[in-house]
Amino acid sequence: MAASAKPLHSTPSDLAVQQYHFLCPGDVGHDDSAELYLPPRPPIPRELMEDLGTGLDTGDVGENADLFRQFMALEKELGLLECEEEDLRIEIADLLPVVRIMEAEHEYQQETKCAGALIVGHVVEVVDEGHAVVATSARPFAFCVPVLADVDRALLKPSANVALSMSNLAVVQVLPPDSGWTVPLVKATERPSVTYADVIGCDEQKREVLEAVELPLTHPELFARAGVEAPPGVLLHGPPGTGKTMLAKAVAHHTSAAFIRVSGSEFVNRHPGEGPRMVREVFQAARDNAPAIIFFDEVDAIAAARTDSDDASGADREVYRVLLELLGQMDGFDQCPNVRVIMATNRADALDPALLRPGRLDRRVEFPLPGRAQKRRLFQACTAGMPLDGGVDLEDLVARHEEMSAADIDAVCREAGMRAVRDRRCVVTREDFEEGYHAVAKHIDRGADQFAFYSL
Repeated sequence: MAASAKPLHSTPSDLAVQQYHFLCPGDVGHDDSAELYLPPRPPIPRELMEDLGTGLDTGDVGENADLFRQFMALEKELGLLECEEEDLRIEIADLLPVVRIMEAEHEYQQETKCAGALIVGHVVEVVDEGHAVVATSARPFAFCVPVLADVDRALLKPSANVALSMSNLAVVQVLPPDSGWTVPLVKATERPSVTYADVIGCDEQKREVLEAVELPLTHPELFARAGVEAPPGVLLHGPPGTGKTMLAKAVAHHTSAAFIRVSGSEFVNRHPGEGPRMVREVFQAARDNAPAIIFFDEVDAIAAARTDSDDASGADREVYRVLLELLGQMDGFDQCPNVRVIMATNRADALDPALLRPGRLDRRVEFPLPGRAQKRRLFQACTAGMPLDGGVDLEDLVARHEEMSAADIDAVCREAGMRAVRDRRCVVTREDFEEGYHAVAKHIDRGADQFAFYSL
């Protein structure tokens, strides 16, 4: 007869607490060498075995056969869970060193970011996922530095502005693009109001610019029938104030092509690599908006003749890189035939010979100082709206100085008018012109030798 059932000494909930141990984050210590402690499973109470029935060795479980089968199934499941638990314990122990490394790297990144002021630089080249070559304006050379893990790699590109750590120049973050300079594309509503008629004299210069710049854009079929290619570039050179920039404005006014005006000084005194990038952006904007005209004013700032000296400074080397990029863009295989280039300079003799060779600046238009006939027309145009006193003799002013430019003549007339305004008079007298002439001529005499080579 099977033994009568006896009450268990432990409740089912107490047995669960004794047989199972749940791992929590707090169970893992900070010591890599510490082993995870798992308490051994307590033995099955004898009373429970007796309650399940007798004859366990023979398979006779008595009247509690169903309960015994459930117990054996749970026993088997418990064994599987113990194996899984052991595997997880080993895996956690293996991951502990990785966690320590990640924590140390995170602390390093936080210390790097919070170390104080950051240096602004730009990316020269991306080496791999963890390193990049950067440069700053404060140093003439580049550095290969680490890149923090949380930096967006999609934004990390050459010429991108980045923030660098003061301690080791590590790339901390990618800054927004430089918004201080964009390609100055002149819109249709912003075109200059200067016309060809406003450029007094310079008839030969206007004809050459019209043939080399405007005609290829408006009537390309004429060049196709003649079997010739229009010159890709035109150089306007001459002393200051002779009408070079004014004629370029007139071209922008009379043509429907996109007009981009840049100054050579805009490409210098920037971060290393920034000048060549700006040149590429200018030509790319012209191709995207073709037909287009690019006007480089004061081109001698970036196109001065190169020297073989090894003593060139960092700024000189950067100017050379801008010049090489300019030459490469003008010779590029993807050069758009609907893009024309106009360059203006006061120092044609200082330009690099490579820029002046055929295929780049084929047409060179000189703007000399005005002769007597042109000076007369300039004085008449500048005083057309001025109430002149009867004693004003413009012919006497025309004959006085042979080295006066169009801008100088305009300045003389403006100075004379300002003196009449100062005295609250309604007419401009001869004395006003005398004072205005001497005020302007004083500056002309001081700088006349600087441009003496144009009279050779």
